Amino acid sequence: MYRTSNNVLMNHLFLNGSKKHGVTTLLLILLVFSDLCGAGEKDFRKQFITNYKTFQFGAQEKLVKGTSARHMQAEIRTLVDEAMTTNKDYTDRLYMLDVANAMASAYQHWHGDIKALTKEIEKLIKAELKQEEIRVAKLMRWKKEERFLGNFVMKDHMAEMEQAGVAPVIYPHWVHRIWFECKVCHQDIFAMNRWRNKVSHQKIESGKQCGVCHDGKMVFGVKDKGQCTKCHIAGKPEAEKLHHTDKIDHARIKQVAERVGAEWNIENLPEGKVPVDKFGFINWLNLKENGVFKPIHSLREGFAHEVRDNKILFKSKGKIDDVIFDHKVHSNWINCSSCHPEIFRETTTNDVKMIRMSKGKFCGYCHGKVSFTFADCKRCHNQKKGAGKAGVIIHQGAAQ
Repeated sequence: MYRTSNNVLMNHLFLNGSKKHGVTTLLLILLVFSDLCGAGEKDFRKQFITNYKTFQFGAQEKLVKGTSARHMQAEIRTLVDEAMTTNKDYTDRLYMLDVANAMASAYQHWHGDIKALTKEIEKLIKAELKQEEIRVAKLMRWKKEERFLGNFVMKDHMAEMEQAGVAPVIYPHWVHRIWFECKVCHQDIFAMNRWRNKVSHQKIESGKQCGVCHDGKMVFGVKDKGQCTKCHIAGKPEAEKLHHTDKIDHARIKQVAERVGAEWNIENLPEGKVPVDKFGFINWLNLKENGVFKPIHSLREGFAHEVRDNKILFKSKGKIDDVIFDHKVHSNWINCSSCHPEIFRETTTNDVKMIRMSKGKFCGYCHGKVSFTFADCKRCHNQKKGAGKAGVIIHQGAAQ
């Protein structure tokens, strides 16, 4: 939204030949945009943009005065036409319109009145800004729906859903986690990567993906059209129950748990409430320790529940305490193949850094997405510094 106000200020600076009032800020803003002056562009446009970006006021005045009105009008019109071609993205389009607006202002100051063209450009800029507002609003709408850790809005097929008159699906990891260990779905049914699975109703109805469980026997079936609104609730009031643990339907959770072979022991809940950490996210270890729930390990008969029981020390390079990674805690939830070797090599050569985790690497593959966030530093950094050698197994138990 700053583009229009910056352009007005920029035009003021050109017309008055002054470098005061926010030149440093404007320079930083302008330098982030792509230099669209390719070798095929006319010398006038290239020189105008160079002067515009580097605040060469005297050179700009000389350039504009030395260029014919006819040439400038043609250049402005060409810029506008190029900006509005369909193969331009929002940033490039707005940048070119911004340059065209600057040219039109300079023309009007030194050559004469072209108010009609100036108004046309300003109208196009406002329209682009409005479209971007709408696009951002749509994105933020689904971000709001995903505010509870692990909730995913499945919106890959928005056009089809809008045509059918249904809202997108919210998949609540946290609800399913009560009944199933993560390893039940990952990697056998779903790759542990949000965008890799290409979820579709056709696959689900054929008994794949969500249809493995939602078959009308274990859980309500996806072919039953009367059940659509149980999942297609993103953006609707019904979705509120997926954003707040205090709105959990304990009776339904327990009923489903008994049906699938899991447990949900409401009587063991601390103070009758689902325990959450200081950020408002469920404390799953607390739930397990108190025997509140017991999810199933697999849908397959004869499944061997493998638990790796050892701990590895990761030394912190800063002042914060070291980290002990407990394999037993993690392998209770997920299969070894979920992390090894794609996320972690089974050696001590993994260059684990917080900056990489924040970008979804290493521990960041799950933490901050479906498991507790990095903001809870002491949850992991709780081992006094100097307790051992980095990467060395400091505890070894028997595999289960």
